[in-house]
Amino acid sequence: MILWIKAFHIISVISWMAALFYLPRLLVYHVEASVGSPVSATFKIMERRLLKVIMTPAMIATWAFGLWLAIEQHLFTAGWFHAKLFLVILMSGFHGALSKWVREFAQDKNVKSPKFFRIANEVPTILMVAIVLLVVIQPRFS
Repeated sequence: MILWIKAFHIISVISWMAALFYLPRLLVYHVEASVGSPVSATFKIMERRLLKVIMTPAMIATWAFGLWLAIEQHLFTAGWFHAKLFLVILMSGFHGALSKWVREFAQDKNVKSPKFFRIANEVPTILMVAIVLLVVIQPRFS
């Protein structure tokens, strides 16, 4: 059973990460669209659907399968797992920030620049690299 849980966790993570990489890029382009334009309206639909249909369900599944794995494998005593869990909490916080920014765009209240969203676009990559390194290497913290 553990391999099934692990497989679904990985599938969920891949789906969540794909959305976390794509949504900030959509926001970069959305900033450059004129408020009220057909292009802006299209971006609003794309952002909302990505967030609601893919990104949030994938995050929930990632958490569910990840916690299930952690319980089954008794990982809550491992220092590397505590570090990974902290980074996943940060990733979830970034997800929340993206949700807020999508709402701001939906209300035509964005005040952030394309540069802001280009920088924000790097956050999930940095967190993902750190998380994968922790999972694969499982360093011992003393």
